[in-house]
Amino acid sequence: MRPILLKGHERPLTFLKYNRDGDLLFSCAKDHTPTVWYAHNGERLGTYQGHNGAVWCCDVSRDSTRLITGSADQTVKLWKVENGTQLFSFKFDSPARSVDFSEGDKLALITTDPFMELRSAIHVKRIEKDLSRQDSESVLTIPGSKGRINRAVWGPLNRTIISAGEDAVVRLWDSETGKLLKESDPEKGHQKGITSLAKSADGTFFLTGASDKSAKLWDIRTLTLIKTYVTERPVNAVAISPIFDHVVIGGGQSASDVTTTDRRAGKFEAKFFHMILEEEIGGVKGHFGPINALAFNPDGRSFASGGEDGYVRLHHFDPDYFHIKM
Repeated sequence: MRPILLKGHERPLTFLKYNRDGDLLFSCAKDHTPTVWYAHNGERLGTYQGHNGAVWCCDVSRDSTRLITGSADQTVKLWKVENGTQLFSFKFDSPARSVDFSEGDKLALITTDPFMELRSAIHVKRIEKDLSRQDSESVLTIPGSKGRINRAVWGPLNRTIISAGEDAVVRLWDSETGKLLKESDPEKGHQKGITSLAKSADGTFFLTGASDKSAKLWDIRTLTLIKTYVTERPVNAVAISPIFDHVVIGGGQSASDVTTTDRRAGKFEAKFFHMILEEEIGGVKGHFGPINALAFNPDGRSFASGGEDGYVRLHHFDPDYFHIKM
């Protein structure tokens, strides 16, 4: 499996997202400029110019016409995918960390960081088809927990919101009322801050990665813990295969510790685990620093990783991957 190296970012990667059809890959980084690539060959299609801070997260609409990005510059921007036109900018009083389109793309879920005296918060914004009617009003604002919410996503049928962050707790909220419905069990849950969260293709469960060197699989409706995958280093990114019972986990130490270790020790590989058996089944090396972002192509035939080294690596699986016997 020879990776395709995508070099377009000047700074560490923060997030990767494929569109629904799997032909486009969107990347976010600390260099202010979200970028879109052809997923099959890694050719750069273009960039989205307008943010003045690190871009932490993005999502793309189901029909691949609109991109939403959240940034440290305290804005969330809507873009036209095909030509990079900025369609709208939501302004906040603190950095925007996480964005997620609802099923149907009529709502957007946005989380903002604690900042000065402000606590973290979850915001729901209506997204108008006719942009002349678009406004900044929030349909719902939920005051968050202590510390940062690193990721929030919609639950099934947009009825719930799942959030997770620095306090290591996964929370389930009612998306109509903002009421807290459930929290993860502190005994069984993560013991250190949750860095990442990814839903399964069918939306029935999700995977979290945390600084406690583990990733955990949860039921999306009940927050029941299903499986735990243990690795040797903090987990920064997770993804679930859409076609196999495989999860992939990436990470490494924090950026400040990176210079003290040798990359050849396999510190920065994307590790594959069997979802059911919880066993490690393989690894993909290559990055020169911690892996910050992972995403599976919706067809399950390739995946992308983004690292502290500023590279996106596009991995197309060899034919024998599809015949692994467990």
